[in-house]
Order: sequence, then structure tokens, then C-alpha cells
Amino acid sequence: MRAVILAGGKGTRLHPYTVVFPKPLMPIDDMPVIEIVIRQLAAAGVDHATLAVGHLAELIRAFLGDGDRFGLKIDYSREDLPLGTAGPLRLISDLPETFLVLNGDLLTTLNYADLLARHREQGNDLTIASRRREVAIDFGVLKTDETGRVVDYLEKPVMSHAVSMGAYVFNRIALDFIPEGRKFDFPDLILAMAQQRRIGAYIHHGDWLDIGRHDDYEEAQRIFGEKRAIFLPNDPQNQE
Repeated sequence: MRAVILAGGKGTRLHPYTVVFPKPLMPIDDMPVIEIVIRQLAAAGVDHATLAVGHLAELIRAFLGDGDRFGLKIDYSREDLPLGTAGPLRLISDLPETFLVLNGDLLTTLNYADLLARHREQGNDLTIASRRREVAIDFGVLKTDETGRVVDYLEKPVMSHAVSMGAYVFNRIALDFIPEGRKFDFPDLILAMAQQRRIGAYIHHGDWLDIGRHDDYEEAQRIFGEKRAIFLPNDPQNQE
């Protein structure tokens, strides 16, 4: 199984840490988040991971090396100009018919093997791992008709949505929708594909954190400390 890990962003929301330190190398307890991701992928049967790198790529390469100590092959694809979240995939010429794509700062208990199996069962060209997320609105929300007449009032409602987790399964056909040499993000790709190809959602009910902000980073430290054996069931430290 092949995976592409997106690790080229500057992590601006985690400044000042990420000025001199790439976000995927931010430590969660005693290991960088990218190492947690790599170990989870290896446990799920991934034998080849390509890291799409840019910002401070040399530090990521120096830490991960060729992947031998993690039990899989690691190589690197570097973007000289920022290409967004989907654009870097066009730089990788040897991708197989089906492959995983995920963010390099993802802390989750997502079952990657099951995600891939569901993708194939449903006959999707793109499957998006998703999770329900509740969003509290700190205001009174008005509902009006076409004339502006108020017909309902909701005081600080809580909205529930299925949100993208930053993990996907692609078929190669999806690459045809990504232009070469310019910035192109996943929302652009999904909108481009939606009318022509089958896109599915895989609902994950376990833990998930996108470590994009300082609050998320602190929460990730807490959750990983409490549930390390769930995130990394094969980690020898769990038996200590």
C-alpha cells in the first residue's frame, strides 16, 4: 500500500514554534507527530510513503531518513513553489492506481486499512475520511422568510457537520483534475470532480485532532498521553 504525506506547509497558526521547526516535527509526548503517523501507516500495511515537502524539508528528511527504522520505504517530493494541498500530487510520477493521502500533522485513531477497503467496496474515485464536529454559535440566530419577516429564533444553537479529517483515498483518475504548476487545494479538487466522478465519505467515530492551532496542540498532548496504547498499539513502551 502506498501513501502520500503532505508535510510542506509553513504551519503559520503555530508560530513562533514553526518559524524554525516544521510542524510535522512538533513533539507529541516523546515523539514528533509525523513519527506517530508513519508508525500507524506501517502498522496498517503501508510499505511505501512519499513525503511532499517544502518548508524546512531538510529537517524532516534528516529525522525520517529512508524509513528503514520504521519498517517501510520513505522517499521525498519537493515543491519549489507553494502548490497548495492538492497541487503537490502532480509532482509524484509513480503513484499506483489507488493510494492514501494525508496531512503530516494528523493525530487520529483512524483505521487506514478499513478506509481503503471501504473506498474499494463503494467504487469511489476519491474517499474523504470525515468526522462529526459540533460548532457552537455564540449568538442568537434569526430565521427569516423572503420578505425579511422573522419566523424563528435560535438562541446560541449548536450545529453538527461532517468535516474533512485531512485523510483521503485517491484513484489515479483524480490526478487528471489537478492542474500542473500552480496552487490547487483539496476544495478545488472536490468541486472539480463532484459532477463527473464518484466521491464518498468515510465516517470515523474515534479520536481526531488537526494540530493547526496552539489549543489543538495542547489538546493533542493530553489525548495522546491518556490513550497512547490506542494510537500506537504496537509500541513497546505500552508494556513498560
